[in-house]
Amino acid sequence: MGDNSKQAEVFLELRKRLQSGLLVLRRDVVKSYSEVSVTGGDSSLHIRTPLGLQCVELPAGVSLVEGSCREAPGAGDEMHFRLRLSVDHQHPDKKEAPGSVMESLQLHKSYCFHCQSCETRVLEERVFKRVLPLPNGNWNSLVDDWCCHPDPFANLKLLPRVDDCLMGDTYLLVSRDAGCDETLTQECRSITNKMSDSQSQDTQKPNWRRKLVSCKSCSVGLGEAVAPDTLKLFITEVTVRPSAGDHQFDTSPDRSLFLEQTIAARLVELSSSQSMFRFSLQTPEGKAFILLWLLNSDSLIASLSATPFTAVSGDVVCPSQPKCCEHPSGTKAVSAIKVLYLPCLLSASTHQDVVETWEKDISVHPLELPSATCQEVLLLLTASTSCLPLSLHSMNSYKPLLPVMAAALT
Repeated sequence: MGDNSKQAEVFLELRKRLQSGLLVLRRDVVKSYSEVSVTGGDSSLHIRTPLGLQCVELPAGVSLVEGSCREAPGAGDEMHFRLRLSVDHQHPDKKEAPGSVMESLQLHKSYCFHCQSCETRVLEERVFKRVLPLPNGNWNSLVDDWCCHPDPFANLKLLPRVDDCLMGDTYLLVSRDAGCDETLTQECRSITNKMSDSQSQDTQKPNWRRKLVSCKSCSVGLGEAVAPDTLKLFITEVTVRPSAGDHQFDTSPDRSLFLEQTIAARLVELSSSQSMFRFSLQTPEGKAFILLWLLNSDSLIASLSATPFTAVSGDVVCPSQPKCCEHPSGTKAVSAIKVLYLPCLLSASTHQDVVETWEKDISVHPLELPSATCQEVLLLLTASTSCLPLSLHSMNSYKPLLPVMAAALT
């Protein structure tokens, strides 16, 4: 039996597009299917077990189809139930998922760039006359398909003008100004190819030198200088805010929450705009770190304790009070994305064939992030997976399955 210490006793996943749901209860909470009753209310779901009644608050327009809860084949020490939902697609969401900075930048408006770690302003009062997307990460591989002559873009860099902001998938290219000397530091680092075991270490030669850019206040890396007057800043390391009212933002979100929201927003935006669902999270050296497969972005999840009124995730509610047992306040079902993932570095021996296949497939979209941030994302995914029911932990060669990035889209 697996370790249940981190797993919710009651786990609920609802799919708005499929109008269906899955309810999972641990067998140490409920002994038989007959002990469970699931009913619906006004944008709410009520789950009754021998230990009490839990209430899950649903978004407006989402409700349970009464009498649709059915037993489903369980797995190991779990009991599963399938549900059907009624979803009013015409009902507008009161709270839309936050988009990435790529979706919010506007022309002729003033913005300030902050270090996400320490909140220091690193770029002051930037007004962009042009905000343009860069070609996607695989554009070099496609040049031969639409050019009948040698690659005209070989060895050329796409760099911004003074009042430009060029947007990559995970970074922004902006011009450097005199104020950067007061807020940023640069460090040159040589990047070396890994040689085979048969080759001597003495034969290794640097491929190129990168000028890493860091916050002067906290020394956290923000990106790199790709040209003498051009900065490449990763959207996972900086926050961009309108200059007007910038003082209203006292603090940035928790680092983990900020990273979840940023990565989730970009995956959803790229899948919606370019029909891309498979991604390779890579370091700046081009080394694959994590393979990601976006399954869906319409999930609502809730994880609860079997003790009434105690939420494991979502909104925290008051402790159990016997007198209020029939009229509980509940936890909200939060929006989430669902992905399969495979850590490349940990899978070198067991799943190298999968990694190599993805690396050769041009439909897999590369996403570049700093090495330290790639490691942070992996830790977030691993932690998210550990909180899921054991039956949702793995599938085929993908060790952790369906890590639900809870609250990533709320």
